[in-house]
Amino acid sequence: MIQCKDCEFCQISPDGKRIFKCDPFINIKEPECIQKWQLIRLDMLLASYHGMLKFQQKMAPLQDKIFMYMKKEIDEMDESDNWKIDDEQDENQNPQNDEKPYNS
Repeated sequence: MIQCKDCEFCQISPDGKRIFKCDPFINIKEPECIQKWQLIRLDMLLASYHGMLKFQQKMAPLQDKIFMYMKKEIDEMDESDNWKIDDEQDENQNPQNDEKPYNS
């Protein structure tokens, strides 16, 4: 198995960063290259997930404030519409029927 540093599709920049020009669908030299490529992609996926997680942690306090504000607004809307619901409940609880309950 050849090492990536010896492969023609790998370049090392002056700062030591490796640049891979291999594509698993076009120019893979050995089967182990696919495994290495998968590990590199998995590492990139993990790094992007950590970046997203850090962003979410920064946004969490703002989201909490927005949720609290929205809850307050919804509660105020419900409270302002309470008079409608109270009237309907009163009508349902005190129906005006002329019928007398059956006594045995």
